[in-house]
Amino acid sequence: MTQQLSVKNLVVDLQTEVGMARAVDALNITLNKGQTFALVGESGCGKSMTALALLRLLPDNAVIQSGQVQLNDVDVFQLSENQMRSIRGRRISIIFQEPSTSLNPVMTVGDQILEVIFQHTDLQGDQARARAVEWLAKVGLPDPVRRMGSYPFEMSGGQLQRVMIAIALAAEPDLLIADEPTTALDVTIQAQILQLLKSLQQERGMAMLLITHDLAVVSGMADQVALMYAGQIVEVASAADFFVRPSHPYAKLLLQALPDEDLRGRQLAAIQGTVPPLTQIFKGCRFAPRCPHQTDRCIDKDVDMTLLADAHHVRCVRSQDVSSQFVSLPPLLDRTDTLSKDHSTLLSVKDLSVTFLMGGGILVKKKTFQAVKKVSFDIQKGQTLALVGESGCGKTTIGKALLQLLTPQTQIGGQAFLNGKDLFTLKGDELQASRRQLQIIFQNPFGSLNPRMRVLEILEEGMKSLHPEWSSDQRRDDLKILMDQVGLRPDALDRYPHEFSGGQRQRIAIARALAVKPSLIVCDEPTSALDVSVQAQILNLLRELQNNLGVSYLFVSHNIGVVSYLADKLAVMHDGEIVEIGDASQILNNPQDAYTKSLLSAVPKLNQALA
Repeated sequence: MTQQLSVKNLVVDLQTEVGMARAVDALNITLNKGQTFALVGESGCGKSMTALALLRLLPDNAVIQSGQVQLNDVDVFQLSENQMRSIRGRRISIIFQEPSTSLNPVMTVGDQILEVIFQHTDLQGDQARARAVEWLAKVGLPDPVRRMGSYPFEMSGGQLQRVMIAIALAAEPDLLIADEPTTALDVTIQAQILQLLKSLQQERGMAMLLITHDLAVVSGMADQVALMYAGQIVEVASAADFFVRPSHPYAKLLLQALPDEDLRGRQLAAIQGTVPPLTQIFKGCRFAPRCPHQTDRCIDKDVDMTLLADAHHVRCVRSQDVSSQFVSLPPLLDRTDTLSKDHSTLLSVKDLSVTFLMGGGILVKKKTFQAVKKVSFDIQKGQTLALVGESGCGKTTIGKALLQLLTPQTQIGGQAFLNGKDLFTLKGDELQASRRQLQIIFQNPFGSLNPRMRVLEILEEGMKSLHPEWSSDQRRDDLKILMDQVGLRPDALDRYPHEFSGGQRQRIAIARALAVKPSLIVCDEPTSALDVSVQAQILNLLRELQNNLGVSYLFVSHNIGVVSYLADKLAVMHDGEIVEIGDASQILNNPQDAYTKSLLSAVPKLNQALA
């Protein structure tokens, strides 16, 4: 096959407050025309930094120390910045991980996609506008003509992700770097987007570097897979070999950490410990401290990539010993006997309606949009109710309405009783007191964390406000334990949000919600930005809190695997209404509503993909 991109010995250093970190260490990858190359690994391992280096879009505190990036006949690192502008968007394009921070908030989405079309194609005027509308329709954005005039703040997270994808594809690049391209998308749109990317590859021979933590997506999309850990690639193989014969202990553990309905009531096989700080000088295998197969050889000897079979390379001194068997794990412990015995109703929502007032003025009547239409449900103590449905169907709006976090231009109807008190009637001290019991984990951690505050201040803010009786020593002790529970090192408390990756920021957002020890948490896509091992840690933590403390969850998610593992009840939403609600297992295995059936049929499944 024709080589599209070749990366040789790429080294990227990152200046941090605690020293120089080697974010990418001697990385080598090759992408062929029409091929999808998946880069997977834990949050903070260097995947996104690799993507930014290829486009020369690294932050000011990062520097490329060495390496070569060859795009067909072009040496990317030898181009001037002016020459790079003609490469970005046309030859190489990128779908960023967090669309809310990469889209211009004061430009309409139409102007932002037109900017790419004007810059990199010959289309102008009505032709350019027609092409922009066509791309918005291709990525599944409802009413694309109207959305051309929308601003980013008027759209949901999933809709913003679709806009980002349209912008990235608008100039039909030779190479697409897709950094978590479907993270914020529901499964039906995810299936549509992945099919679109596949068809573009077939039509144009586009190469794609896919950065994701969704192993089901990888198994269905990728030709080659490279697994990264602590800045290094530790295994490279064809997709078939990687999923059928994973050879690095880290790869085996990742595959065993995937949530599934069969594991309900049990601990997931989370990988113990955290990724080591990249500021340290490494000797031996970087995964050794977390590896159940660790020996003295692993610690004393530097490990190079070795060839196991045809195009299957692994960085492990014991690869021949463990390649044919999965990592031995402690037996899964059935924890159902510890579930809370109190099954009384904690939250009762009756005929909830949410209407947004838009536009208008002195002489012009305001338009209305009803996002939620007479929704009713109950959540019992110690129970998880999952809300699933397509982006924009009203799931997040319900959560924000319960916490009274919607704008004044919103009309809320119905009732929501938390421990017998109607949340919609509470004001002042009573409203603040209710937030000791009710917290939320927001979908976009970067937008919900104050960039001027250290993590310690962010987490202590709620604790000081809602639990003033707690001493500073008690807060500190609780937060150290909480950092370990969400998979972050204690020194994270002294850093700012911008110093973390997207997945690490999500863990901070989860810690903030847990810090005040609420009885009900609205979880708005809490694991969408997390890799599978950290997702397993978080799901174990949520289940442990539920088992031991009786915490309840309103769990908004498009990850059906997570829902099948965690949810007791399931509510399927469509166009602002609940179309099916009941026992989660029953709905997942025997859906009755036509929309539910179509939603579940679009879910990517690892086993099916491997078959």
